[in-house]
Amino acid sequence: MSIKNEATRAMTLLNAAGIDFEVHSYEPDLTAASRGLDAAQALGVEPATVFKTLVLSTGDRLVVAVIAADRSLDLRALASAVGAKRARLAECDITERSTGYIVGGISPIGQRRTLATFVDLGAQEYEQIFVNGGRRGAMIKLSPTDLLAMTKGVYADLVRDDDG
Repeated sequence: MSIKNEATRAMTLLNAAGIDFEVHSYEPDLTAASRGLDAAQALGVEPATVFKTLVLSTGDRLVVAVIAADRSLDLRALASAVGAKRARLAECDITERSTGYIVGGISPIGQRRTLATFVDLGAQEYEQIFVNGGRRGAMIKLSPTDLLAMTKGVYADLVRDDDG
């Protein structure tokens, strides 16, 4: 079995939990300005249904924000949801160490360390959304409800109002 077809931790955990999901593979453009928008285009789906996984530092802890690929994170809104004064994107090496995934292949599911996860309210608008499957070029399609269950996440208003 090629690496491209091997199950990631995220996929293994979803299978073990009996969650209904689909894996959609594509050839990622590693030079793309937005990996989420690249995935949406490659899969032929609405960018608003493809959600990116961001790891942020709030000073004393790391958290995960899951937002639509065509939207921008409102750092103040995330900090407020977390109960912190501020938030900023975590450094790549810290992100990779804490999640066990490489940048561009970070799934909100099956991370090495369990991080508090916040999913943007916009996910509720769709029956199914796409999130990274734990490897570049692999997206998982599942319900937002199942995503929350698997990550022990909560919904929060996380995107900037001036988007879309």
